[in-house]
Amino acid sequence: MEKRRVRVRFAPSPTGPLHIGGVRTALYNYLFAKKHGGDFLLRIEDTDQSRFVAGAEDYIVDALNWCGIYVDEGVSAGGSKGPYKQSERKAIYRQYADQLIDSKHAYYAFDTPEELTEMRERMKSAGMASPQYNAVTRSGMKNSLTLPAEEVKTRLDRGDKYVIRIKMPRNEDVKFEDIIRGWVSVNTNNLDDKVLFKSDGMPTYHLANVVDDYLMGISHVIRGEEWLPSAPLHVLLYRSLGWEGVMPKFAHLPLILKPDGNGKLSKRDGDRLGFPVFPTSWTNPETGEESSGYRERGYYPEAFNNMLAFLGWNPGTTQELFTMKELISAFSLDRVGKAGAKFDFDKTKWFNQQYLRNQTGDDLAKQLMPYLKKEGFNVENNYVVNVCNLMKERATFVKDILNDGRYFFEAPKSYDEKTVNKKWKEQTPEIITELSLLLENLPSFDSESIGVCFKSFLESKNLGFGVVMPGFRLSVTGLGAGASMNEIAALLGKEEVLKRIDSALSSIKN
Repeated sequence: MEKRRVRVRFAPSPTGPLHIGGVRTALYNYLFAKKHGGDFLLRIEDTDQSRFVAGAEDYIVDALNWCGIYVDEGVSAGGSKGPYKQSERKAIYRQYADQLIDSKHAYYAFDTPEELTEMRERMKSAGMASPQYNAVTRSGMKNSLTLPAEEVKTRLDRGDKYVIRIKMPRNEDVKFEDIIRGWVSVNTNNLDDKVLFKSDGMPTYHLANVVDDYLMGISHVIRGEEWLPSAPLHVLLYRSLGWEGVMPKFAHLPLILKPDGNGKLSKRDGDRLGFPVFPTSWTNPETGEESSGYRERGYYPEAFNNMLAFLGWNPGTTQELFTMKELISAFSLDRVGKAGAKFDFDKTKWFNQQYLRNQTGDDLAKQLMPYLKKEGFNVENNYVVNVCNLMKERATFVKDILNDGRYFFEAPKSYDEKTVNKKWKEQTPEIITELSLLLENLPSFDSESIGVCFKSFLESKNLGFGVVMPGFRLSVTGLGAGASMNEIAALLGKEEVLKRIDSALSSIKN
């Protein structure tokens, strides 16, 4: 038997911004496809037009592009299996709904909303906790299984509203093997006659996704565990349509859990704890509400992907930092766990730190320049490169280099109050004055020479490091802590350092 080409799809609904749980699903699909030399498809599942949100589809495409999850085939890339938007495939679904009717695997149901409500109330009164439209209740409802054929035809001819429901078999075990969860078995007595085709002429997700996956040659369906209860229905649809031999393999991913407590990570959790749950920022077109994204917060897409990959998967080694190429090589569904993975925002920041530190000063300078220009700082590139090299070990985001190292670009306008109160003693001005005289006389103002000078000064005056350094740092940077003062002073240059010391001596009062 010829080996089947790996084809996977990511099929979000355009109902708003893409949650990081959805991005992780896309990432796992992408990694799996690339690992096996296959195709990654993007399909928009917009069968529920009532939930459609303008701009959501463009947002999804833009977010995936930022993540480096590139589409081989789909709404943003084209392909021979399109259209890739379900709202443009209505005629396709109708023929398969009719096929299910003809083969007696589905039926027309004419029940009104009021009649459905009445049925549920009646079944509740009879002791049924969760009434369903199923093999038990359908016999008392208005459908093509209970109505005479002539009446069914009459209703259809005059345009009565109806839905098409699957005819769930009685007392049958539906079994399938999930790559992550092993064998799953569900008895059909626990399943209801789900609607496959709605009264508005649109299919439900259940029919549309099965038909699309078949026609698009999808080999593996990798999706969130919230779809696991629907999988037996989808297996039955494959069987009823005669496609069981090419049914895709299923893999249902664990949930991403909130950092504290139990339950699925939500936007509310992000708002409450101060972190984004979307890859890029989103503005609600109806309310104008803005939601922040990782891109706008200054995260690297590589760090974001690295973080997401570890939410449910592990490589089986101690390695934590992976390029996309390395993730593709290492990824395996066999190493995806069943249990939910708790989101850790601090770990996300750690990943970004590592990616920032691994970059060259030149690369960081290019990223920092727009921030500098925005604030009116006109500085030479070589200088910025040196600043980045010095500051990158302390930074989480590129903009931190400016925020925490503003003193590299302008003299302090104020001095850290806590350090002034604690470290700027009565003798400090005299000590700093003497130190500045020694610095002024240095023939070479490099970090090594400054360090030697500072050490000699401490020894000659019999002073401790903590007596002199805070005042020196405060004078030059305005801060109480930071990078090596020898390196800072060398970068700023002798003239600037001496000027700042003079200014501090006349400004700081304690």
